[in-house]
Amino acid sequence: MTNRSLAGKLPPTFTRRTSTRLAGMLAGLALGAALLAGCSSEGASTDCGLDACTVTFDRGVDARANILGVEARLVETQDDVATIEVAGEQLSLTVGQQAADVGGLAVTLDSVTDSEVKVRIARNGG
Repeated sequence: MTNRSLAGKLPPTFTRRTSTRLAGMLAGLALGAALLAGCSSEGASTDCGLDACTVTFDRGVDARANILGVEARLVETQDDVATIEVAGEQLSLTVGQQAADVGGLAVTLDSVTDSEVKVRIARNGG
């Protein structure tokens, strides 16, 4: 048996479609990596998609994160209320409260524990 390449036996549209799809996937991955590379944090961790981020702030430290083009910072927590500063505006949020609107972003307090505060920040409509 001989090992022959399939390239000459496949229809030309197969290889064109495959290369177009591959180029599209690579472009999408590059764009996603560029968007996510814009996220940074100190005393916090971030989990971001294209239109929303979940930020988990560590309590007891100067915790902040740069996400979706703005800075978010944990100011203070007391019981189940957290004061968060997003894009220079302070919000006092409770778990389960409807999202607060700040400069085109919807900010929601997901949870408060003894060690961390979890906040979801999304572009309005996202």
